Amino acid sequence: MTYRVMTVCTGNICRSPMAEIVLRSRFEAAGLDVEVDSTGISDEEHGNPVDPRARAVLARHGYPTGDGHHARQVSAADLPSRDLVLAMTSQHFRALSLLGAEPAMFRSFDPTADAPDVDDPWYGGPDDFERCLAEIEAAADGIVEHVRAELA
Repeated sequence: MTYRVMTVCTGNICRSPMAEIVLRSRFEAAGLDVEVDSTGISDEEHGNPVDPRARAVLARHGYPTGDGHHARQVSAADLPSRDLVLAMTSQHFRALSLLGAEPAMFRSFDPTADAPDVDDPWYGGPDDFERCLAEIEAAADGIVEHVRAELA
């Protein structure tokens, strides 16, 4: 059976698809059979692609840019089939808990994190997207090790 991970942010066009792409890359490099997808707690961006600024930072760092991504809202029906649900912020954590999930905070897997939330780059510029990607990358190896232990 394939292990399934979902990353969740607000609109599913910046943080959660960036995290999905980074995690997919890291799981593949680790040789782990893990399916990764992403959603948002809001439907305000429903159907939209990955934000162009997020695509640009992903490309600068050698990642796929999320071609074919269409933002979607998380539903309670999504949750039972996911082994690990990762919230980008405490607000997302609360919303997921109300839907019946037992989420984990994405940055809780980064032992050097100085705050629980992945910073929202939406209102910023390129530096904010760089910082967001750096926070995601810093937690990614811890998530891979957590899943490796779960699969053992």
